[in-house]
Amino acid sequence: MKLDTKHFGEIEIDEEKIISFPEGIPGFEDQKRFVIINNHDSENPFDWLQAVDKGNLSFVVINPFLVKPDYDFVLSQSVEEKLKIENEKDVAVYTIAVIPEDIKKITINLLGPVIINVKEKLGKQIILNDERYSTKYYIFGQDQNCRRE
Repeated sequence: MKLDTKHFGEIEIDEEKIISFPEGIPGFEDQKRFVIINNHDSENPFDWLQAVDKGNLSFVVINPFLVKPDYDFVLSQSVEEKLKIENEKDVAVYTIAVIPEDIKKITINLLGPVIINVKEKLGKQIILNDERYSTKYYIFGQDQNCRRE
């Protein structure tokens, strides 16, 4: 399937890799189908969550455990049921990154991880109720880490 994107131009995607987000992503509830576009640069840990039906919509994402190895949370039973999670090994976790002009100020949203059941191709961004985390966690160790904003 061909996909015309803002950041990558026209790309070919495997329809079997499309992830269904039945509830969309908060703020983009009308977008239900996404695909992960992996970064081919092994030195760059960022990937993209690209909307299939809106080529100009993509999110920079990263595995949060690469930045914060002690990151942890528990999925609610309702999320596990919605995503048909049966085995932890089928779960991929991403966080959305904000990349400003000054790349030393890159932040990730630890309060809103994106959970994907890679086996069932189902995804959901959840909102944690956890004071340990912030929507703006500076990945390069700014003093403001874990401050709520």
